[in-house]
Amino acid sequence: MDIRRNLPLLMIICFLSQMGGFMILPLFPLFIEEFGLSGWLMGVIFALFYVGKVIGGVPAAALYRKLGGQRALIVMLLILAVCMGGFAISSAALLFGLLRLLQGLASTGLTVIVRSIIGDGGNADNRGLYNGYISSSEGGGMVLGPVISGWLALHWPLSVPFLLVTLCCLIAMGTAMGIKNRPESKQMFTTDEREQMPELDSGADPDIRINHAHENKRLPSASKDTAINDIAVHDTVAASPTPSAPDHIHAGSRTRLTLRQQLIGYGTVHFLEMSAYAVFLTYFALYAAHMMHWDPFATSLAFTVAGISTLAAAPVAGYLSDRMGDRLLLCMLGMLMIGIEVVVFLSTSSYAWVYMGMLIGGVGGACYMDSFFAHIGDHIPDAGRSEAIGKIVSGAEIGSIISPLIAALLVEYVSLYAVFVFNLVLIVAAIAVQAVMRSRYRAKQG
Repeated sequence: MDIRRNLPLLMIICFLSQMGGFMILPLFPLFIEEFGLSGWLMGVIFALFYVGKVIGGVPAAALYRKLGGQRALIVMLLILAVCMGGFAISSAALLFGLLRLLQGLASTGLTVIVRSIIGDGGNADNRGLYNGYISSSEGGGMVLGPVISGWLALHWPLSVPFLLVTLCCLIAMGTAMGIKNRPESKQMFTTDEREQMPELDSGADPDIRINHAHENKRLPSASKDTAINDIAVHDTVAASPTPSAPDHIHAGSRTRLTLRQQLIGYGTVHFLEMSAYAVFLTYFALYAAHMMHWDPFATSLAFTVAGISTLAAAPVAGYLSDRMGDRLLLCMLGMLMIGIEVVVFLSTSSYAWVYMGMLIGGVGGACYMDSFFAHIGDHIPDAGRSEAIGKIVSGAEIGSIISPLIAALLVEYVSLYAVFVFNLVLIVAAIAVQAVMRSRYRAKQG
């Protein structure tokens, strides 16, 4: 896939889908409340969205591998369009629940497919920047969506925003149809990577030559050592016909992270980050109202400030990620900035200080997301990259279900303040896991 040509189209798709999601986010509870559903049924319908997000990653990765990026995007956007149109005309709790489940599945699917396209089509010199553009377009949708839906809700029935979101999904589908795949569907590396291929011994085995060419592309300093070590292990295993090959793999893994260790590490970090994010989204409005005594407008403005800062900072954060050559360090810095955001509103209710904290947190979110997915693209082999992203994204969504439940117990038995102390603990844990992974990646370099 020609990533440079298709990047603007991916940005339009992400902007429209994210704008649609945030258009219905504040209206959905009010909309289904009109049908007289019980509180318990409403809670089940809300929860089914997150269940869909949990189970959606792995099937989306398989769909991406089978159909390619363009067709997989079209399928996910079609599902979203059907869901939004279905919400507008439905009145049955069972149908609401089914559509909500499918919405969550397609939402995660879009994330997996888009980030896989960037990971496969980019390289170590541009993955951060391209992921930054995607995060920026999503941030734009997050800012604009609630504004549009809020205005529509004042003048039209609540079903109208859902119909508009359906139209947005159909426009995004048309945009996806314009995405072009690479002429050579079996090409294993991009044109930029081909130009960076070293001269290899023509007598070597073709599979090994391809592996060497792909792994020796220009990487940041920490990545180069990992790639070189991977090649050494591959050569040793390929040259050994005996059952002793696994010993060589274990010998190599003492100086680097194995693929399994990487997946566990990435999954843990993203689980903790998404857990913290879910707590923030669920309980900040309550904290602002009851602890800081803010009105709804001031609280909405705080979310807007965070969204605008993410929108503005994401491309710059992605560019820095590519130039620094140390993506995990930028991930850690991003999480630290999110922690600063939480510390600020726990310490004061001043509008100016809290908005400044939101500004810092929005930049931190951009630093984390851009560098995290770019780092995965650098270190996970092509053949398993989309599957790895699917598992990581789906696993992290479990945190979006569990952490608000823990926070609810803290609200019930401790206080709202304790909820965000718990949030800080999640952030510190994520930074600690990343620090351990970074030290392992850089151990051989030292």
